Amino acid sequence: MDKSRIHSELRFKTSKSSGPGGQHVNKVSTRVSLEFEPTSSQGLSDLEKERLLLRWKNRIDKNGIFHLHCDETRSQHKNKDLVITRFFKVLEQGLSVPKKRKKTKPSRASKEKRKRDKQKASQKKLYRKKPNLDG
Repeated sequence: MDKSRIHSELRFKTSKSSGPGGQHVNKVSTRVSLEFEPTSSQGLSDLEKERLLLRWKNRIDKNGIFHLHCDETRSQHKNKDLVITRFFKVLEQGLSVPKKRKKTKPSRASKEKRKRDKQKASQKKLYRKKPNLDG
């Protein structure tokens, strides 16, 4: 992954943001939308592209573009910095290889504890029954 090359491939759009802003809010476009097309990226290897497409399948639109938005602050520049930071975090999470799970068996002590707990619960339920007064 080549961060500088990927950074140059990012596209940005601005729009009017919701939230606080006072009289200024209806005049300025402070919301920043980031667009990234992983399939045509030169900063990713083919394996990385495949992994991202698999991991991001719900976040990529029908045109193959990944979208991310930020409108947390009143400043367009701060929102742009925030959305870039967030994008690279999401990118690293998408590229990370999950650890393989090691199969384990329950220990003898844990099996015995489970049996004791089940017997205790069973005994508790027996005490809740109405007594048999017939014999």
